[in-house]
Amino acid sequence: MTTTTEDATVTVLYCRDPLNERRVDAHFAAEARQLRAAGGRVLLVDHDALLAGDAERALARVPDGPGVVWYRGWMVPADRYGVLDAALRRRGGRLAVGAQEYRRAHELPGWYETFAGLTPASAWLPADTGRTPDPLRLTALAAGLPPGAAVVKDYVKSRKHEWDEACYVPDLGDAAALHRVVGRFVELQEEFLAGGVVLRAFEDFVAPLTREGTKAAAEVRVWWRDASPRLVTAHPDSPVAEVVTPDLAPVREAVEALGCPFVTTDLALRADGVWRVVEVGDGQVSDLRHGADLDAFVRILAAGQAPLRTPSASGTTPL
Repeated sequence: MTTTTEDATVTVLYCRDPLNERRVDAHFAAEARQLRAAGGRVLLVDHDALLAGDAERALARVPDGPGVVWYRGWMVPADRYGVLDAALRRRGGRLAVGAQEYRRAHELPGWYETFAGLTPASAWLPADTGRTPDPLRLTALAAGLPPGAAVVKDYVKSRKHEWDEACYVPDLGDAAALHRVVGRFVELQEEFLAGGVVLRAFEDFVAPLTREGTKAAAEVRVWWRDASPRLVTAHPDSPVAEVVTPDLAPVREAVEALGCPFVTTDLALRADGVWRVVEVGDGQVSDLRHGADLDAFVRILAAGQAPLRTPSASGTTPL
């Protein structure tokens, strides 16, 4: 079968600027410019309309027959992502990452069993927005984890910047403290609580040292396309850009078993010298650290398609 030019074009659906429906959101603008310069096609989606459940309005600027489309933007709840895919299919397109694949990589219950030997022990339970699970349920949940400290999050994110009040539980055996921290976490998440409450056994991580003996980023983000590592960056929150790349062989096996086309894994070095997976995510909604190689990034999306052309200002070569 002959592949048409349109079929071979890398098409990415970016979140639009909330104040200008014709522009890409400022957070992703440089990335979108790089994609265009490399011959890719940029389409726009209204993230606010999508979250409100109006996928047709969200895709008002997307033409019919868009083909295979990558989403690239702010996080989308898994159910809304499915609605987006269904709306694109009515227009003769589809998302490059299917709805079930997205949920599997995006939410901890979807990826945890596959990575269980590589990541801190975890337990979870569904929870409704604004409703803290009762103390007995939390105590029962904590009983399935090793004794000691734990971290609270939902199926997608933690509130690590409110570490003491809404993230860290010093002792899972302290039922009152556990309920207090979980309650504060649920309160702060408001309507953005994703799926439910997760407890993760706390592990002590340290910043690795470079060959020169300086501290590298304490957490690295590995970008995988079709189970192959394509880019390693410092975590977006890291003040340090330099990274030490861990042995990725065991992580590669888990990514391959997960079976999702575009995945990120965040790794940190435990105090005993073992690299651990602290988070898995769908690459479409994973943030890219400022200053990362945008040319290398947009080429991740082109894997398996016609090579993107190299922008004249870049010294890199096509995939």
